[in-house]
Amino acid sequence: MQKNILNTLLEDCCLDPMTGFFRNGRCETCDEDVGEHTVCVQLTEDFLLFSKEKGNDLITPREEFGFPGLKQGDRWCVCLGRWIEALEAGVAPPLYPRATHESVLDQLPIEVLEKYFIRDA
Repeated sequence: MQKNILNTLLEDCCLDPMTGFFRNGRCETCDEDVGEHTVCVQLTEDFLLFSKEKGNDLITPREEFGFPGLKQGDRWCVCLGRWIEALEAGVAPPLYPRATHESVLDQLPIEVLEKYFIRDA
């Protein structure tokens, strides 16, 4: 059982559409998850456009992969590196602490993350 950044059991991020490296709805990770899909966010238009500009188009549906495309307000497990890039660019989306993997704390202090917490989830 993997834990979140609050040191409790990792909760689901999104089941529809199914997210996560394992496509099980959680931001779980393993050694094979090179992108570290560990940050559960509520997507914003700014972040979606930023990610697309960086080469990861999360907006356009990809029916061949069963990917419906994402929009503002959707929840999604994003790569830690991309979230950090967005943070540095001023477009980091808010995150769900109970669904964000504890390994994020290896690269970012909780004090930075707390500024982006969605507290009612």
